[in-house]
Amino acid sequence: MTQVEAENGKEREKEQRGVKRPIVPAGIPESVLEPIQSNFIVVIHAGSSTLRIGRAADTLPVGIPHVIARRHKKQGQPHYEDPWLHRDGLNKPESNEQRLNGLKMVDQAIWSKKMSNGARRIPAPPDQVRAYNKQMRPAVLDANSGVKWTDTSLQPEFLVGEEALYVKPTDCYNIHWPVRRGQFNLHTGPGGSLSALLADLEAIWTLAIQKYLEIPSKDLKYYRCILLIPDIYNRQHVKELVNLLLNNIGFSGVIVQQESICATFGSGLSSACVVDVGEQKTSVCCVEDGVSHRNTRLRLAYGGADVTRCYYWLMQRSGFPYRECQVFSRMDSLLLQLLKETFCHLDQDISGIQDHEFKIRHPDCPALLYQLRLGDEKLQAPMALFYPATFGIVGQKITTLQHRSHGDSEDPHDEQYLVATQSKQEQAAKAIAERKALAKYAGFEAELGAPNCDGVEKSHELELASSQHDCVLVGNDSEDLPAALMARKTTVSQFEGKALGLDKSILHSIDCCGSDETKKKMYSSILVVGGGLMFQGAQEFLQHRILNKMPPSFRRIVENVEVLTRPKDMDARLIAWKGGAVLACLDTTQELWIHQREWQRFGVRMLRERAPFVW
Repeated sequence: MTQVEAENGKEREKEQRGVKRPIVPAGIPESVLEPIQSNFIVVIHAGSSTLRIGRAADTLPVGIPHVIARRHKKQGQPHYEDPWLHRDGLNKPESNEQRLNGLKMVDQAIWSKKMSNGARRIPAPPDQVRAYNKQMRPAVLDANSGVKWTDTSLQPEFLVGEEALYVKPTDCYNIHWPVRRGQFNLHTGPGGSLSALLADLEAIWTLAIQKYLEIPSKDLKYYRCILLIPDIYNRQHVKELVNLLLNNIGFSGVIVQQESICATFGSGLSSACVVDVGEQKTSVCCVEDGVSHRNTRLRLAYGGADVTRCYYWLMQRSGFPYRECQVFSRMDSLLLQLLKETFCHLDQDISGIQDHEFKIRHPDCPALLYQLRLGDEKLQAPMALFYPATFGIVGQKITTLQHRSHGDSEDPHDEQYLVATQSKQEQAAKAIAERKALAKYAGFEAELGAPNCDGVEKSHELELASSQHDCVLVGNDSEDLPAALMARKTTVSQFEGKALGLDKSILHSIDCCGSDETKKKMYSSILVVGGGLMFQGAQEFLQHRILNKMPPSFRRIVENVEVLTRPKDMDARLIAWKGGAVLACLDTTQELWIHQREWQRFGVRMLRERAPFVW
């Protein structure tokens, strides 16, 4: 039987089951086929707290908590759970002092700005608020909350999403969040190795595809996948994810694209300064005509979860009446997140003391109703994004820039090789030009050959990454560097050690653009995506901050600083995923697919050849 007959036989079998795909004629590469239907392309956006997944033809993706519960391998094994809201660096003595200093800066910013009617804000007496909250007791709405723990009587090997969140703490399951702060959640505890983490991702994604997209695993060879990755990415991790999708899960092809670029696609913008405020991290990046400027990328190790935790701390200071609340509890974390989304705001016109109420419905507990009185806490918590000292995070690196890769042994002709060979070629050309000039000056012409590149001085192996590509220095002999280069290296390292606020991060990112014309574009189009800044008044508040702090030279030439928080009235959390779906429909997409057979043959080299960004 010929290859064509075999393929046609398979297709007839598929058509009988109602699934169709293009037939691959013998000798024609898949990469030159007609574009496959968008219904056969799965778009995956794997965030720190939520997995968004769907067909490119879908209007909206499915969103599930990006968490897995794995059953203990041995009876009596100690329980392990990755923290949700809590994080390291909060229990140090200087943490509370830093929180209080940050809160002073927040209060100063609040009281320095008048309301839109010109009036001063009404102060909320903290003692009065605290006294009211401390004397409040809950009202029982129902003896049974109606919420149940996940049934684990059949002892499944793992549970995913909502089922994993509602696993009873006393059950024999460990809880893992595979992604934290925009990168792999690698640690020394149970389930923290790279192999265990990849197994968790495979289990979560495969189950989501089968359960919510109703695609059997055996049919995935007829589907392709678009994977969204962070703007500042780890090459080794991206390589592992592509291998997971093609070899383990079994997609026939993959495209990898950065979140910021997909966000511009999803919002219909050609250029924008993309501000992605997620649950665990915040990233800022300038995108121009579908290209992410590498030196403008920043990642901040704080996000919506830190605002939630800060809000809880502020409510505790005000006598929060639900005294049994614990930041380590999954159920209480869900409640605190709901309270933040319901009550917090960035509207300076909302002033004074307000009364609120909230309900608690935990499994195996009665449904309770609490009364709560709050003042400025609802404004102070979101403002911590602009004064991150308020989060009280001590001893952790908060700001991360884009660094050069150290290379990959599987890709011998990567950028390190290109930089090294380019340097030698330029050196050879320079030597030839100098010798020609000398020969002309002496009044005679000489037959010149290329000098031996092996004699290039070691100092030429040091390269300062161009401002169009990097903000860091690469090389070994720092003592041979000019003083200006050393000063720049020191400045960068100090910058990375600082906890920049959201507005300063945006200004820095735009300032790293190559030309004033590009900077002007970015000030005119600041796109806010992700779920961490979805507060009432956020658009006006951020716009005011940028206008007040932008360089005076640009105030004269930028006609309008525009902040977009809901382009096309779309949920800001879905914009990047929607952009991935748009990418699937573009004509140029055909050239970007990395096919399974190509990956198996060439490996990571295919990412350098096919990635739609500078790999």
